[in-house]
Formats: sequence, C-alpha cells, structure tokens
Amino acid sequence: MHGLMYGVELLIVCWLPGAILFRLPWLDRERRAALDAEERLFWSVVISLAVSLSVVLALALGHRYSFGRLLAADVAVAVAAAAAARFRVRLPGARRIGWTALLPLALVLLGCWRFFPTAEYIIGGKDPGVYVNEGVQIAQRGAIVIHDDAVQAVPPFARDLFFPSDKRQDYYSVLFMGFFVKDPEAGTVIGQFPHLFPASIAIGYGIDGLTGALRTVGVWAILGLLAVYFAGARLLGRPAAFAASALLALHVIEVWFARYPNAEVVMQALLFAALLANARAHVDGDRFFAPVAGGLLALLLFLRFDAVLCIAGVGAGLVLGAFNGQRVRAGFVATFAGGAALAAAYLLGPMRAYSDLPLVFLSNLPWWEYALLGLAGLAGVAGIALASKPSRVNDLVVAWVPTAIVASVCLAAAYALYVRQPVGRTALHDAYALRMFTGYYLTLPALAAALLGLAIGARRTFWRDPALIATAVIFSFFFFYKIRVSPDHFWMARRFLPSILPTALLFACGAAFTGATYGRRPPHLRRLLIRIAFVALLALHYGWASRPVMAHVEYAGLIPRIEHLAGTIGDDDLTIVESRDAYSDMHVLATPLAFIYARQVLVLRSARPDKAAFAAFLEWARTKYKRVLFIGGGGTDLLSYRYGVKAIDSPRFQVPEYDAPVNAYPRSVRRKEFDFGVYAFEDPAPREGQWFDLDVGVKDDLHVLRFHAKEETEGRTFRWTGPTSYVSVTVIHPTAREVTLWMNNGGRPPAAPPPRVAVSLHGQLLGTVYVTAGFAPYTLAIPPELARRAADFGDPVELKLTASTWNPHKVLGSGDDRQLGVMLDRVAVR
Repeated sequence: MHGLMYGVELLIVCWLPGAILFRLPWLDRERRAALDAEERLFWSVVISLAVSLSVVLALALGHRYSFGRLLAADVAVAVAAAAAARFRVRLPGARRIGWTALLPLALVLLGCWRFFPTAEYIIGGKDPGVYVNEGVQIAQRGAIVIHDDAVQAVPPFARDLFFPSDKRQDYYSVLFMGFFVKDPEAGTVIGQFPHLFPASIAIGYGIDGLTGALRTVGVWAILGLLAVYFAGARLLGRPAAFAASALLALHVIEVWFARYPNAEVVMQALLFAALLANARAHVDGDRFFAPVAGGLLALLLFLRFDAVLCIAGVGAGLVLGAFNGQRVRAGFVATFAGGAALAAAYLLGPMRAYSDLPLVFLSNLPWWEYALLGLAGLAGVAGIALASKPSRVNDLVVAWVPTAIVASVCLAAAYALYVRQPVGRTALHDAYALRMFTGYYLTLPALAAALLGLAIGARRTFWRDPALIATAVIFSFFFFYKIRVSPDHFWMARRFLPSILPTALLFACGAAFTGATYGRRPPHLRRLLIRIAFVALLALHYGWASRPVMAHVEYAGLIPRIEHLAGTIGDDDLTIVESRDAYSDMHVLATPLAFIYARQVLVLRSARPDKAAFAAFLEWARTKYKRVLFIGGGGTDLLSYRYGVKAIDSPRFQVPEYDAPVNAYPRSVRRKEFDFGVYAFEDPAPREGQWFDLDVGVKDDLHVLRFHAKEETEGRTFRWTGPTSYVSVTVIHPTAREVTLWMNNGGRPPAAPPPRVAVSLHGQLLGTVYVTAGFAPYTLAIPPELARRAADFGDPVELKLTASTWNPHKVLGSGDDRQLGVMLDRVAVR
C-alpha cells in the first residue's frame, strides 16, 4: 500500500501538471507531438518539477507549505489547464515510442547504479548539511523563515552567550553555521542558501521522510544525465550525446556529487534543460518552449547566484542568433522578466544576507572589469540593433564568430595549460586550475578531443545552438581565470559540474563520432573502431578513477547515531552545545538536533563564556525547561561553584569521511570521530575531598580547554595540548603543595622544537619542564601562599600549560595539520 501511495505522489508531483501543460492545444502542439516519445516524457517531468518547485517556494514564503497542499496545488494546476483546453489534451499524431527510447532508459539505469546510496550528510558545518536541514525545515515547519522557540526564549541579558549581535542590518547573528537569526525577539531564523534545492529536498521528505530527502540529489543527477543527453542529441546526434552522458555517469565528479547534497547537480539538470528549451524556441521555432526556457532560467536564480553565468550565456547566444535570423520570442522575455523580478525581490528581501557577498564582489571589481561588463552590454544592444536589418555585418558575424570563439578558447587553453604561473596576486589553485582539471579529472587526450570537437563542430553546428556553446565558454573563462572556492578536492571540482565537464565530454564525443555527428559520410570502419576505442578507454579510465568513491558512502551510519542521541533528549529539555572554537566538531550536531529532530538547541559562542552571565542564564533556564543539558568534546571553561554538573553519557563513534587535501587529489577514506560527553546541570554540590585528580580523556570535557580531541594509546586516554591549554582545577586545598602531570612528548622528531612546557596555576608560573618520550610524571611545587589564594577563590582555578608546538604536516609531510604540544594523560594536585 505504501508503495502504491509513493507511486501516486510521484506521478502527481513529477509528471501530472507537466504532462497536461505539454499537451495543451496551443502554441503549435503538432510540433511537440513530432518529438520523440522519450523527449516528450522528459519535458513532462521537467515542467512538472518546475511547477512543483515554484509552488513549494511560494507556499513556504507565505509560511503555508505542506506536502498535502503541494499535491492539491499540482492537481489543481493540471485540472485548471485541462479545463481551459476543454480537456483536449491528447497529442494528435504523436510519434510512437521507438528503439531510441532505450538510450535514455539505459542512462537512467546507469544513474541508479552509480548514484546511490547517497551520503548520510545531515550534520551542519558545511553546505551539504545546510541544504538538507533547510529542506527538512520547509517540510516540517512549512516556511523558509522559521520560528525557533529556543532562540525566542533566551533572555536579552544572555543572548551574547549564544548569538551576540553582529551589528548587521540583514541579520542579527549566527545561530548555527549556515543559519542566521533574523530577529531574536520573534525567534526567526533563516538558512544561508537560496531555497530551490531545499524545496526539492522538502518534496523528497514528503514522499519518503529523511531517506527521500537524502535521495533527492541522486534523482537530480539522473535528470542531469538526461538533460545533457537530449541537449547533446539535438546538437551533435544521439551517438555522441549518449556516449558523453554515459561518460558523465562514470566520472568521479558526477558520482561524488550525485551522492553528496549540493546545488551544482541541480544547476546541471536545469541549465541543460533550459538550453534545450531555448534552442527549441529560438532555433527550431517552437513557440511553446519560449516561456519554458524563460521560466527555467528564472528558476535558476532561486538556486545559486552564479546562475547569472547561465543567463549571460543564453543572452549571448540570443544576441549572436539574431545575426543568423533568430528572433527573440516575447514569451521568453515575459516569462524570464517576471521570474527574475520575483527572484530579485526574494534575494534582496529574505535572502539579503546571501546576496551581500555577491554585491560586495561586484562593488569591488577593478575598473577594467567594469569596462568589460559595460562593453559587453553595449555590444549586446548594438548587436540586436544591427541584426534587426540584413546587412554585410550579419554575414561577417555568421561566417567568422564561430572561428573567433574556437581560436580564443584554444589560445586560452594553451596559455592556461602550459604558460600561466602563480605570480603576484594569482594563487596557485587559480593559475593551475585548467591543469588540475585536465590532469585529475578530464585527461589531456579528452581535452584535446574536446577542443577538436569544438573546432570541427563550431562551423557546422554553432548556429544550431549558439547559447550552449556561449554558456560553456563563459563558465570556462570565469572559473579557469579564478576558481573562487577553497582548493580542496573534491570540494573545488563542483565548479566544473554544471557546464564545463558535460560540454567538454559532449564535444570530445562529437569529435570521436564525427561522421555520425555532423551528417557526413560514415567514417571508414577502421577509423570508427579507433574512435570507439578512444571513448571506451575514457570510460575505463573514468570508471577506474571512481571505484573508490563507488565503494564509499560519506558518513555511513551517522543517522542512527544522531537519532539515538536525539532520543535521549526530551522535547522539554534545553541542550547547550560547545562552541566552534573548542577544538572540536560538536557544534555540527546542533543543526540536525534542532532542525531535523526538533530539539531545543543553542550553541555557545565562546569556549570561555562569561560565567556570571551563564550562571544567571542557567538559573532562569532551569525554571523553564525540565533539564538543561550540555554536549561537549573539545573542552569548555564552564565549571563553577554556582551550579553542579553531572555526566550522564559519553558516546563515542566513528563514521567514514573521504580525504580532502588542499591542492591535491583525495586518495583515501579517513574516520571522522565523534567522542563527546553529555552532561546535565544541577544544583551546586558540596566540594568533596581535598585533592584534585583528573584522568584526561575520561569525561573531562568541562575540565579542559584548548586541547585536541580525546585519543587512546597503550591503554591510556590522553589529549594533545595546543600552544596554550588549560585545565580547570575544581578542588584545591590550602595545604596543597604540588601539581603532578603525566606527559609524553609523543615521539617528537628531531626537526621539531624541543618539547618544553611552562606550567602556571592561578596566574602564577610554577616552572618549566622538558618532556621526554614515554608517559612519566612531572611534579612542580605549589608555594603555600598560592595554595591559600587559590583555595579562597570563588570558582575553579586555572592550570595553564604553555607548550612549544610542532606541525606533523610541515615537519613530516603527513596529513595531520594540527599544532601539537605534548600528550597529557593525568593531572593531580596534592
């Protein structure tokens, strides 16, 4: 029964409204009926998704979204459209399904094999987790700007503990990474990123819960394969388009991001669908596709700001097409202008914080880039004006622009591949962007084939789709000039996903299948076999390169762990999570606890909060919530005699995480460890005993500060110190006379500085020791006057360790980039 319901819901959301709109008896329906059956189905799905996503965004902006309302709206759109056409929605003379339908079906099956299972990425801290949590919030709370009870409840005097004002007009403060507090009085919170991709995640959540939400990115990737195939088939023919799409499905970038929540795969699908609709409208003369192209381009503005590159590419293609007699259709202009106006209101309204960085970027361009943009705009206007009347200029543009574009692309590629160097303000990852893309991802033979395919095809097929080629060229020049992202792989590689990689593969396969692509006499059998062998070798190379990723599921097993943690927290509990600067990643757990599992969660802004303010907040919170809990693993200076703390759990688990080296290709899977304690705040307890004895690494999260994560060796738990680390000493007697630390230099190499540790108690230096290999006790005397002063202090006193540090990455070339002091196993005050 559940399977039947899933099927019905999928049909309503992903097929019904588009199928009806596609069959309406207006705007040359017979032209649409002449399309292949598989492309007609593709358009039904794309148009339905565009309608459904628009409905989700509209309802969520009005705080009224629910999955039931989406289903009702899609049915209403379909019924209203059919009624307007008097239910004449049968395509007359539609082309029957043929063998060519097997090609996109094969791509769908290939995508299902390659793109699932998807990552269990629900934690915060990076873009994927933000997208997933934004989508689940739309599904659960029905809004883009959400109400957070925990935020609203925080008294004004305590806000600086969790979300101090950033003195900005577009938002008040940061709640979690990727989520902004807009108004603390109202408790309103909004996600950092535009909500088109989250809207699709909300649909997936409505169909199949969290599993459906995570699978959404894989569905988008399959749709991207189909969009590339259909756009390529129209331009280069089915053999080249199918080969390119299959290579794309095998490629490590596509496989990685098809399983890893991101907006780039969504852009790939919608961009190539928009390019195909644009070509159908402005080159093939099908009026129906003009508003489809305009609507899809406008929808991209609700996805990412760099969608302006897509718009620039289509705009350039339309200007160039005008010289070849192609007229810009009013339906395209009206639909795009209306959608763009709505997008501008959205981006400058609720998403003003997201728009701030692009606006700052644009406001700080050098004068020559402003001049180039101005010249481009003037050239576009002048081009349309010149092209409106037949002239010698039109003939020259049609004859020479394709050649000029090919020449400029080939020259730029040669310069970037062999000449460009990281000098002056040019960073290494910018200077070597094309070399990195070619060497790690595309291969040099594939790049040569892509340039050859562009050169062969430009003069023969350029005017069949000038927008597709212009878009690829604009993306390439923009990102190979400056990559504009942190250069750790595969993170950086997503820049190539929407346009550059698919187009490169299309033209590489276009070169391989020249005879079948460009309509000339089929090549000799030997040459054909050589070309097929070239594509097969590329397929083998891409498939082999992606084998490690195919066997990997990012953060596999994380969801049950977080579900278990959420199950230990009540609806009427408040959970406080340690801050981002506590040398740990515990803050990433706060996001799903709050936005997926509906727990009331706050994150400390500092690892050393104001204790008086925190004690006052805690006194207030314990009157409102059943329990006030704390989650920490890196160390927080939070202990006080004004309240008590009780350890209630100490979870520890690991999940697989792929390597992410900077300026290097990732080669292995590492284990991301979560080792933390869960504590409950209580009434202050009497101080028991005279002496302090702390086993470092065992429920010590509130005793340590500025240490690295817990580790274990030789049956001992320990932590590495940093440059300056602290231990909170909760019990000290006036008669205490020595502090003993069990330390180990950790096998510090000779090239590193000597392992020196200066020890201070309550602000007074006790002495300096040099730590040797192997764990051993190091004892320093406590002056009597210092012991009396520390015992009389109203809060726990601070034991400070200042250590000479070394960096394993710099000294040994390992992947460990931490600043390490010494290994601390135990601290005792006697």
